[in-house]
Amino acid sequence: MTDLSAFPITHAYPAAHPDRLQLYSLPTPNGVKVSIMLEEIGLAYEPHLVDITRNATWTPDYLSLNPNGKIPAILDPDGPGGKPLALFESGAILIYLAEKTGKLLPLDPAGRYHTIQWVMWQMGGLGPMFGQLGFFHKFAGREYEDKRPRDRYAAESRRLLGVLETRLDGRNWLAGEGERGGYSIADIASLGWVRNLIGFYEAAEIVGFDDFPRVAAWLERGLARPAVQRGLNIPGRD
Repeated sequence: MTDLSAFPITHAYPAAHPDRLQLYSLPTPNGVKVSIMLEEIGLAYEPHLVDITRNATWTPDYLSLNPNGKIPAILDPDGPGGKPLALFESGAILIYLAEKTGKLLPLDPAGRYHTIQWVMWQMGGLGPMFGQLGFFHKFAGREYEDKRPRDRYAAESRRLLGVLETRLDGRNWLAGEGERGGYSIADIASLGWVRNLIGFYEAAEIVGFDDFPRVAAWLERGLARPAVQRGLNIPGRD
């Protein structure tokens, strides 16, 4: 049996199946990137729910896995060279899992980098901007009298949706060329965030989501995938 006892995270979240990849996450837009990816590629894994509402990411055990104190993170008992690998940052995890399995990331160098650039675009723009808009539109920030922060993030979120809309002209998916461009980690990175923006954040009206029909169609295609439907609810909440 694989021994993961050297990793403090397994003391807080014991592995029932230590030979499987261990996922530490919560069904947030960042968290579901990895659960969707794992469901898509069919790699055996064991999910552990990390309750960020109870500051579970700031315990010494979790910080030993991710010093940035965020979800998701993974511990792969069968990492490079057959040695365990701990990894954080959802974009890095997507690339790692794609390369480990040879799935959802083109093998040719140009295709690979064209796909990775859209993952980085989501990491640096779509996620942070949508998250800030959610704070100022739905959460504590909505009480601020000064609406300039909310309006700034609404405008930037709308601009980013416009980038998506343009990219999806003649494409079913973000990476690749034309309609034959395949579904990839680029789509997985952004699907949960767009879904969250118009769903949980209730921001469809403020960003004018109806003005982006290609984005809406892309989101519908993505959410129709069985692996996406499963991944959106993993790890299961109590």
